Amino acid sequence: MSHPATERLKIGLSACFFHADPQRPLFTNKTLQYVEQSIAHWLMSAGALVVMVPCPTGETARGDVTLKHYAEWLDGMVMHGGSDVWPGSYGEEPLRDAWMGDRIRDLYDLAVVEAFEQRGKPIFGVCRGLQLINVAFGGTLYQDIEMQHPGAMRHRDPGTYDQHFHEVDLVPGTHLANMYPGQQRVTVNSIHHQGIKDLAPGFVIEAWSWPDCVPEAIRRHPRQGRGYIAATQWHPEFRAKSGAVLDDTPILHDFLAACQLARALPRPGRSPLHIRDRASRLLRQALLRR
Repeated sequence: MSHPATERLKIGLSACFFHADPQRPLFTNKTLQYVEQSIAHWLMSAGALVVMVPCPTGETARGDVTLKHYAEWLDGMVMHGGSDVWPGSYGEEPLRDAWMGDRIRDLYDLAVVEAFEQRGKPIFGVCRGLQLINVAFGGTLYQDIEMQHPGAMRHRDPGTYDQHFHEVDLVPGTHLANMYPGQQRVTVNSIHHQGIKDLAPGFVIEAWSWPDCVPEAIRRHPRQGRGYIAATQWHPEFRAKSGAVLDDTPILHDFLAACQLARALPRPGRSPLHIRDRASRLLRQALLRR
């Protein structure tokens, strides 16, 4: 029998952005916020209700709804994949114009992480989401893995996109490895050219790409009083046509179990940026200047 809506987990999904463009023939000069279908369906496959969390500020903003309201109402948050992270978000200058990323989306994503962390709600990151979480808590990124990481293999192939795969080694003894007993080297999709350079303090690496050793999965160290934050560089929601990639089900169920636990036993946290609501203020200021 289907569970009623009141019993189902409500999971937030961060928005992707198409910024206002006067040359676009449809929605001319309008900002679009959207989600990619596969990740919403991935969460829904386990019975969760999925809600896109729109950016509440900008030139068309009205009313008093904030990200805090979503963090209070929802049971967990998934940080979506998408555009590059702006190097300025981790204190660097872009090495190429093509790697400028999306500063406005970074500020929005940082404000989302800040709001959900303050409420003690579980957060899971996918691809860009992993990179953003690492930056939010003080880590840095390779702007381009092939250029900056000696001996790097290709981590993104625009032609094959989500059918481009490589192997990763699960780190023995980690939470992720314990979810896949008997599997140490596994195959995942690979759709990124940026990646973790310096790991954020308080996090552990749960998987490395093989053979070039780029971090592919991270989790916040489960110290007393700290809520669930985990992320994968691969997209667990993208299924391979061959069925050869790592089963995504344990990852999804682990995150949703954490959301269920947090619903019963909330553990409010603190701002990862050390100044309460700093990301929200920076986002508002940036959008007002545009």
